Amino acid sequence: MTLRRWIFALMLCCATAPVFAVTPALPAAGTIETYFTPWDDAEGAIIRTLGEAQQSIHVQAFLLTSRPIAAALLAARTRGVAVAILADQEMLRKGDNSQLPKLAAAGISLWLETRYASAHNKVMLIDAAEAGAIVITGSYNFTWSAQARNSENLLILRQNPALAQRYLANWQRHREGAQPYGAGGIDGR
Repeated sequence: MTLRRWIFALMLCCATAPVFAVTPALPAAGTIETYFTPWDDAEGAIIRTLGEAQQSIHVQAFLLTSRPIAAALLAARTRGVAVAILADQEMLRKGDNSQLPKLAAAGISLWLETRYASAHNKVMLIDAAEAGAIVITGSYNFTWSAQARNSENLLILRQNPALAQRYLANWQRHREGAQPYGAGGIDGR
């Protein structure tokens, strides 16, 4: 291949390649709690942390079948905390034990992600717009199996407002592309 053809091929390749954003590193701040199941009580840590919410809880869930976690979300809503959930539509369709319909019926805002092969995020943001924001994330699905049968990890990251804002912006970006539960026949079945 001549140099001219090689440069032309490179230009074609680069012109059609996706452009990914480069995000700046965030400064380390706050505290980190680590949990590893089945040995640590990750579910209990989530429930205790949800009990600290004063303003808002934003959830991204691949699965949510844990009744205690669902009860903690309902309790937060009852205390006046705004609770909003994004969930994977296919997993809701497949899951017989999903707590999502119950949460939606109780008035918790629920949107279903349909754009991706798998909306695999497992995130909870507590008071994300506040200085004491909390980010919960890891491989841990919000299920009984994640606590009792699986090998999972969970991080609870406190007092890092820049991190919480980054996660909240991502949550909002996903929310813009999600469908409201119950709208246009999107009810998980």
